[in-house]
Amino acid sequence: MKTVDRIIQYLRIEKVRPHIPCGARVLDIGCADGTLFKQLKSRIKEGVGIDPGLGRSVTLENCRLIAGHFPKDLPDPRPFNVIVMLAVLEHVPPGQHQQLAENCAQFLRPGGKLIITIPSPKADRILRLLQSMRVIDGMALEDHYGFDVTKTPELFSAGGLTLVKSEKFQLGYNNLFVFKKSEDLE
Repeated sequence: MKTVDRIIQYLRIEKVRPHIPCGARVLDIGCADGTLFKQLKSRIKEGVGIDPGLGRSVTLENCRLIAGHFPKDLPDPRPFNVIVMLAVLEHVPPGQHQQLAENCAQFLRPGGKLIITIPSPKADRILRLLQSMRVIDGMALEDHYGFDVTKTPELFSAGGLTLVKSEKFQLGYNNLFVFKKSEDLE
C-alpha cells in the first residue's frame, strides 16, 4: 500500500474507533493486513480478522488473521461484541448481500454492534484518477460496482439489527453505518 492508501485507511479506522468499546472481542471482515487491530490495540481485547486476500493466516499480539471467507473459515463459533466491515460491502456481489447480513447478525452478541464504512460511488472516480497517477494502489478498486449506499439500512435490518447511526464523512465521499443487535436476541 502507498502512503495515501494508508492515510485513507487510518482515517477510516479513526472514524469507527468511538464505536468500539474497550475490551471488545472484534471481528474485522476484510481485514487486509490487520491494521485495525494494530491501530486500536489498546482498545481491543481479542480480534479475529478474516480476508480471502491474505496469503496465509497469521497471529499477531492481540488477534488472529485468517486467510479465508466469512463465516465458513472462522476458527470458532463464539459471537463478537463488534463486527466491522471497512470499505468491504462494495466488493461483495449483490447476490451475497442478504446472506452476509444474516451471518453478521448471527455472529453478534446481544447488544453487539456492526460497524460498516462504504465509500460513495462518486468516490470511485477520484480513486481511479489517483490510481492512474500512481498516488494510490486502490485496494481492489476494480471490484467496485457502484453499490447503492442507501440500501444499507434495509439490508442489515434483518436478524434484529437496528440502525443507530448513519452519517457521511470525508466530504461526503464515505459513509458510516452503525447497527446494534437487540439485547433480547440470542
